[in-house]
Amino acid sequence: MTKAPGRKNLVSKLYQWIVDGLERTVWIGVKYTFPKRFVSPLAYLGVLTGITFLVLGVTGGLLMIYYQPTLAGCGSITCAFSSIQRINDSVPFGWLMRNIHYTASNAMVLLAVLHMYYQYFSGRFKIKNEVLWVTGIILGIITGVEAFTGYDLLFNQRAGLAIEIGAGLTNASPVIGSAARLATFGAGFTDFVLRLYSAHVFILPMFMLILVFIHFPRYLVFDLPVVSTVVGGLFAISAIFPVAIGVPYSSSNPQLTIPEWYLTGIYALLRTEFDKFVMGGLMPALLFLMALVVPFVDTSKKLNWKDRPFFTALGITSIAQILITTAWGFYINPNTSLATLARLFVDPVLYFSSMLGVTVLSFVLTYGFLRYLKAKERVRRAIAPQGPLLTKKWVYIIFLLLIIAQVVVNGLAAQAVGSGLRAMALFDVGAVLITFGVIAHLYRYSQSLPF
Repeated sequence: MTKAPGRKNLVSKLYQWIVDGLERTVWIGVKYTFPKRFVSPLAYLGVLTGITFLVLGVTGGLLMIYYQPTLAGCGSITCAFSSIQRINDSVPFGWLMRNIHYTASNAMVLLAVLHMYYQYFSGRFKIKNEVLWVTGIILGIITGVEAFTGYDLLFNQRAGLAIEIGAGLTNASPVIGSAARLATFGAGFTDFVLRLYSAHVFILPMFMLILVFIHFPRYLVFDLPVVSTVVGGLFAISAIFPVAIGVPYSSSNPQLTIPEWYLTGIYALLRTEFDKFVMGGLMPALLFLMALVVPFVDTSKKLNWKDRPFFTALGITSIAQILITTAWGFYINPNTSLATLARLFVDPVLYFSSMLGVTVLSFVLTYGFLRYLKAKERVRRAIAPQGPLLTKKWVYIIFLLLIIAQVVVNGLAAQAVGSGLRAMALFDVGAVLITFGVIAHLYRYSQSLPF
């Protein structure tokens, strides 16, 4: 009994020593909030993007140990490709790290896009300031480039296509095209992997970290259950959809492939066979420029998307355009008797007609719906009393079932590890993290219910 106060005093002194030592650092300057109630994932998307970035940093750092950024010296295939094969097949937990890294890279791009649109439709960018919005858009662009350089390092058939497109697009830029291509991709296949490797693991992440310190707010919400759920989701998706290595790149390989989903929009524009710089450079740049100027144009005090019909319709229209452009990027003519270029050709008449039709339809329908939505109906829905979604009885029943499920899933994960079922083990670990997040959310929800 006499030792307990001493222990408490020792812990308190250790905590105070750490706080005093970090007092002048940026980490103490940030005010961390650990919510006791449910935090909407929509309002938490920026932090989730940052958490995914940390997952990428850890898994990418481990992959760096075994990856060889060179194209020569490994027999009939490149060392870059063969080192990925070794990571996937021979390195302990290499398959695990590679799949999590790939899934997290796609998730980070998606989360960044969702975060931008949530800020746009909720009007939260008006509460903060223009600098945070602009740095966020720039961060989104760099995130896409970072993902592009990452999957190019494999140098399989898909990566080779992306590199050819990137090099051709860079070279088509007026005035600085040749110099930019040489600086980015090198003189050819002799040194571009090392250039992309340095950009992926050092140059681009450094720019991202600098922008993060500017972009992230001082008051930062850190919700462990949400983080656990998202990381668990990454693990589960990695297990369900493991990424294939593919085949080594060869210019003579007739295999048709397409880039990652976040690049298919640009790929579709290039396949119209109009000017490369206009289609693949100028038009995407105009889209990002439109996004950059949003806080300088939408300057009203209204935040709710229902009260901003024009800008809400504009946002819905941009989403529709992204979806239709992405869909065109996945299109390949099913007629196998045609030549490769003919199968990849996108008819510009059909393409731009569909873009125009989707633009007009989405804008008119959205704007018309919001313009004529009855105000009294909005008010009635806003002030209508809402009872609890679940009673305490059902919360306890679900809570008990989740505890049982957590025990079972932990046992299945241990069994899968012992049996060498790596995909099942990864899925079970993801399920463990997701279940923990749901249990924590359910417990916090139960605290707000009446007895």
